Amino acid sequence: MSFGQGGPYGPPPQDPFGSRDPQGQTPDWAALADASAQRARRRRWMLIGGGALATAAVAAIVATAVVTMNGDGGGGDRASDKNSSDLPAPPGPATDSADPGPSFSDAVPLPPPNPKDFISTEDKDTAPLSADTLFPGSKLTMGDRVYAKGPTNRTTNCAGATQGALGSILAANTCDQVIRATYTRDGTAVTVGVAVFSTETQALKAKKEASGGLASLSGSGVPTFCRGGTICRKTTNSVGRYVYFTVGGFTNGKDVVKGDQEVFDTGDDVAEFTFLQIRRRGEAQASAAATAPVED
Repeated sequence: MSFGQGGPYGPPPQDPFGSRDPQGQTPDWAALADASAQRARRRRWMLIGGGALATAAVAAIVATAVVTMNGDGGGGDRASDKNSSDLPAPPGPATDSADPGPSFSDAVPLPPPNPKDFISTEDKDTAPLSADTLFPGSKLTMGDRVYAKGPTNRTTNCAGATQGALGSILAANTCDQVIRATYTRDGTAVTVGVAVFSTETQALKAKKEASGGLASLSGSGVPTFCRGGTICRKTTNSVGRYVYFTVGGFTNGKDVVKGDQEVFDTGDDVAEFTFLQIRRRGEAQASAAATAPVED
């Protein structure tokens, strides 16, 4: 059996490095060296180029992540499609708004008017004053006690509304007027009289000097009481430019003694109501002054 030329196992193997050509000639070693060098250079440039591409890819990934984090969470255009001019500018320094907000005045607010100031002098105490404004209605209720209002009277003859020395004392301190009203309940009666002065100073002096007493006021179904020497309970007090007096007793003319609690209760209730009415007069005028518009 023949396997062709070159021996029993076929043609001789070819030199993997081209040491011989098919014709058995010696190879060109210089050419081989140049080719080897060129191949080495190509491999080096390929490694360098591949590294550059990898670096560029990593930079692109990092830039995309940064833009996405600073963006709107994925909405709108893709961050990789934007260049630096498309990115939102960083916020600038805060500036004042067109609306500066509320402002507060440095002026210290004035204190509210004192009601007592308005009932201490006739210059400020200018509200209407009469028996109806001081003693309104047809009855007086204090707690569970109800009193019927009887006659009322207003006079500028202050002495004519008094008994004993009180008339001359009021006149000496320039009393302007006396306003009276009578209240009754279960056989007891009390007349209250308010003497009005121009100033608190005059009122306080008249209160300190007071002697004698108020004349009871009868009529309109109320019989005469506390006259002709009958013993009755009397009180004197003041607030502002007003001095108020009471005289109370029984409508049947009986003398009052310390144990007659009903007479004391009636006198105390009427006196307290009178004080409250004068105080309310001051409060009403102070409130009106506080809410009045300020004039330029």
